[in-house]
Amino acid sequence: MDAVIIAAGFGSRLRDISESKPLTSVAGKPLIELGVRQAAAAGAGKVVVVTGHEADRVEAYLPQLAREAGIVIEAQRVDDWSQPNGFSVMAGASRVEGDFLLMMADHIFAAPVLAGLAKVGGADRGVTLGIDRRTSSPLIDPDDATWVKTDDCGFITAIGKTIPDYDAVDCGAFLATQELPAAIAAAIAEGKSGSLSDGMQWLADRGRAATHDIGSDERASWWLDVDDPRAHELAEAQAPAMLSEIYG
Repeated sequence: MDAVIIAAGFGSRLRDISESKPLTSVAGKPLIELGVRQAAAAGAGKVVVVTGHEADRVEAYLPQLAREAGIVIEAQRVDDWSQPNGFSVMAGASRVEGDFLLMMADHIFAAPVLAGLAKVGGADRGVTLGIDRRTSSPLIDPDDATWVKTDDCGFITAIGKTIPDYDAVDCGAFLATQELPAAIAAAIAEGKSGSLSDGMQWLADRGRAATHDIGSDERASWWLDVDDPRAHELAEAQAPAMLSEIYG
């Protein structure tokens, strides 16, 4: 299994802290290092990092990170990093075969979250999304979260930032098949913007988008979207303890 980490965006809400979101330090370690090490711990044999904004700086750091983390890292630069994130997914997926872990560079996770997600693929789904049913958690930014509505079997019926009815939140980690980039392309062909959520909804409409509930254990299900100064402050305070296998 390979992993794809999306690290192409502008990171506007972290600009006061860092000019490059993937290289933003959390307790002394760049976010992209945390993502790569977490992917490796979950079983990835190769990590494709999709770059865009500040691509030269991010790509220059990757060879050193590959040596230190003991894993193959390949950079895939997206043609236009200002486009919706689904274009980054398609670019990264073009460099892998078979199923892959899909992660966002600004999301960090307790080790059991990705380890559990990596084991739940199946022929009945084209993608499996890690979800958290603690929708009122203080670690979640409700103004930026991607919400999820599931059916009785745990398959997604609706996903997006503005859906009115939901029962879970998107954790920013996926076990994807090549159906996901194909779904994004199909959604674009139908006139959608090309976001990852567009592709997820396309699969959901066809009963192909499953979920993996990460549970409610405080340590084993910890995750954080480090997308603004408040979240960065939380990450600085909590990540060394919650990611002790990396910081220890």
